[in-house]
Amino acid sequence: MGAGSSPLLQAVREAIRVRHYSIRTDQAYLDWIVRYIRFHGLVHPAQLGAAAVQAFLTHLAVDRNVAPSTQNQALNALNFLYTHVLQQPFGDLSDVVRAKRP
Repeated sequence: MGAGSSPLLQAVREAIRVRHYSIRTDQAYLDWIVRYIRFHGLVHPAQLGAAAVQAFLTHLAVDRNVAPSTQNQALNALNFLYTHVLQQPFGDLSDVVRAKRP
C-alpha cells in the first residue's frame, strides 16, 4: 500500500492540502495512517474506532518504545484522519499507554 495508491489516502492528501499543511506534515501523516492500516491487517479505518486507535498507540509505546513526541505525531495523524477525512472522531483515549521519556 503506497502513499497515494488508495482513495482513502488521496482523500487524506486533499484534506491536508486544503488546510495548507506543510509537505513534511503531509508525508508524516500519510506514513502514520499507512502504518495504522497495516497494523490492523488492512482493515479500513472507518470500520475501526477508539479501541483500534488505543491498541496502535499503545503498541508504539510498549512494543516499539517510541518517544512521546513520536507517539503524539501518530495520534495527531489519526485524529486528522478520523476528524477531517472520515468525519467520525474516535472519542476517549484515556486507556492509551503513553510513551515515556528515555
